[in-house]
Amino acid sequence: MELNIIDQDLETKPYDLQTQVFKVLMHPARLAILEILRDGEHCVCHMEAYLGFRQAYISQQLSVLREAGLIQDRRDGWNIFYRVTDERIYEVLKIVRQITGQGDPVLQKPMTPCACPQCSAKGNLE
Repeated sequence: MELNIIDQDLETKPYDLQTQVFKVLMHPARLAILEILRDGEHCVCHMEAYLGFRQAYISQQLSVLREAGLIQDRRDGWNIFYRVTDERIYEVLKIVRQITGQGDPVLQKPMTPCACPQCSAKGNLE
């Protein structure tokens, strides 16, 4: 009987990496973060302004996305900016929306203004 379990594990082993990506995508906050990053890199304070979550919570979700290789960060002085590593993730998300019958997500206007240097130079959030 144990031999069947071992054989079954060997048969499913090639799917481990794919499973990891799907597990990472199974969180609404992570999907929202990816949506914010769709148009380029953003800082945590920018994500706070859009999502209304605390910085620590967003940082936890960013850590999971980064460990999965879906995003990467860049430090600029005190600020850290995040961006998607492979734009094809948006194709996956689009197909999931089609399967579920949902349209493209619409980000709400920021709940609070973002005070980072990048946003301040643009006249806060657009």
